[in-house]
Amino acid sequence: MQLNFLRTMQFERKNLTSEELILLYQQILKPRVIEERMLKLLRQGRVSKWFSGIGQEAIAVGVTAALEEDEYVCPLHRNLGVFTTRNCDLQQLFEQFQGKQNGFSQGRERSFHFGTNKHHIVGMISHLGPQLCVGDGIALASKLKKEKKITVAFTGDGGTSEGDFHEACNIAAVWDLPIIILIENNGYGLSTPVNEQFRCKQLADRAIGYGMKGLTIDGNNILEVYNTVKQLREEMIANPHPVLLECMTFRMRGHEEASGVKYVPKELFEIWEKKDPVMNYENWLIEEGIISPDYPEMLKEEYDKEVRAAFDAADKQPEINPDSQKEEREIYYPSAVQILNPKSEIRNTIRFVDAVSQGLSQSMEKYTELVIMGQDVAEYGGVFKITEGFVEKFGKERVRNTPICESGVLSAALGLSVKGMKAVVEMQFADFVSTGFNPIVNNLAKSYWRWGQNADVVVRMPTGAGVGAGPFHSQSNEAWFFHVPGLKIVYPSSSYDAKGLLCAAIEDPNPVMFFEHKALYRSVEGEVPEDYYTLEIGKAKLVNEGEDVSIITYGAGVHWAKEAVGSWQPTDGSLTADILDLRTLLPFDKEAIAETVKKTGKVLILHEDTLIGGIGAEISAYINEHLFEYLDAPVMRCASLDTPVPFAISLEKNFLAKSRLQTSIERLIRY
Repeated sequence: MQLNFLRTMQFERKNLTSEELILLYQQILKPRVIEERMLKLLRQGRVSKWFSGIGQEAIAVGVTAALEEDEYVCPLHRNLGVFTTRNCDLQQLFEQFQGKQNGFSQGRERSFHFGTNKHHIVGMISHLGPQLCVGDGIALASKLKKEKKITVAFTGDGGTSEGDFHEACNIAAVWDLPIIILIENNGYGLSTPVNEQFRCKQLADRAIGYGMKGLTIDGNNILEVYNTVKQLREEMIANPHPVLLECMTFRMRGHEEASGVKYVPKELFEIWEKKDPVMNYENWLIEEGIISPDYPEMLKEEYDKEVRAAFDAADKQPEINPDSQKEEREIYYPSAVQILNPKSEIRNTIRFVDAVSQGLSQSMEKYTELVIMGQDVAEYGGVFKITEGFVEKFGKERVRNTPICESGVLSAALGLSVKGMKAVVEMQFADFVSTGFNPIVNNLAKSYWRWGQNADVVVRMPTGAGVGAGPFHSQSNEAWFFHVPGLKIVYPSSSYDAKGLLCAAIEDPNPVMFFEHKALYRSVEGEVPEDYYTLEIGKAKLVNEGEDVSIITYGAGVHWAKEAVGSWQPTDGSLTADILDLRTLLPFDKEAIAETVKKTGKVLILHEDTLIGGIGAEISAYINEHLFEYLDAPVMRCASLDTPVPFAISLEKNFLAKSRLQTSIERLIRY
């Protein structure tokens, strides 16, 4: 544990009035009183879990008090002082801790894993690092809106080892964002001491590598924290830039109460007890004559009475009576997206790639708060030239090149949503989304269900094989996200659908994974309305009608199916087929599937993705469970080989489901 901040605490009031100094004392004492009550309740078995911030209160309180009330804070486990300083209702706080219906997350989240836009606090997830990048997005929104606001995002010393810390610092520096990335250096990442986490003398020293300002201060001195943040805020408002602020402190309890503190040398507790942020500030106020000696005890009694009353009221609330329909219904933000028809009848025959570009451009015109982010999307126009010319039309503020940091940019997109903006994030190739998996499945997908914050984000995914690009530029990875409640997955196969569904996805306030097959970009063309229009997400489309079999597919599979049915020779036996283009994979159109199954009784599910764990398995299960009596044959699947995508053209053709499609159809017909 670093001890260079264990000097005698010196308080500098600067220009603070006595009233302001007393208010800071009231604000730092309240979380301490709550903490002490929670520890008693924990020992009594009346609460199940607690992450204690005793010894660290000066940071949360000092920072929050120094900000304007409408400036966002992204806190972590030990930042109770953020919530109390923002005057969150104590009973609602306790109902949150107890998992009651009227808690901030309706019982869906634990302790401090919640946010509240009313109080401008962002809900954390357990992975720690993404908070920082969400803060980047909020700060970016403030900058784009030309607000004179800053954002503060918390991390611990352990969290600075995560890649998201690097991405957050780098994005903040490159974009000159008005954000304080605040490190609570309490010496331990759970039980791992700092000498096993990093080798730099101070974590703030890392700032120089990012080209940003870095400071290390005494995190137990509330006036030093408060005055530092106040000064930094003034500087950042005048000239937007990020700051890495390291606050030296110590955690006087375990990581959580169940962890204990056996891993910490006893002498550290003896040393840091003398640095108690509440007692030191209290004693100084008394010595300076700012408060009377009996004021602290009187205030503690008042707070303890308030806390006990709030907890008792919360504790009396009934346990939640689960409503499965409500739980499933509320994974999506209520969408009032209206289906818009084009204003004129003018249609042009354009390529798939041009339809995507046109839909994106017209959406940028319609939504001035829409921002496009991605690697090389600005002057270069993206690797597939979707955004070519967009910088000249919409400017670099809204068409933003990003560093190579998928995770950070996806988290920043959520931050834009917090401030009421829209974001389209382009994955250069769908394969690269793996480095941004966590923010998608754990933050974008869950934020509305967890604490009511929708993620108004479209992730564009150039996907698929057939272009000889090998195993890391050709994957069909839509099934990765199919298992994640809260996401929507759209996968068009035609120019018409590509434009209309992309416009609808951008209008939709929920996170949408929008898959665009690379091999279709310049090989498929069709008539597309010149004007802006939208198509309904969640509705399949019957693109061919027949009586013998139903081929349920999407993406490139639609074209493979059309080709197979259109080139069927009479010598192979008669064949007419329904070809159902799902278009939306999550949620998929169960009614359209039922209609075609009832019509033909024989079903082949076709997709480019590999067989095992593919989306076809879930659709097959749905048909078998709900439509079994209409089947004249087992539901069959045609998919690509269960291998990575090979590079050599002959190997790739053999890999793809298309090479086995005719055989699969023949098996189904003959059954």
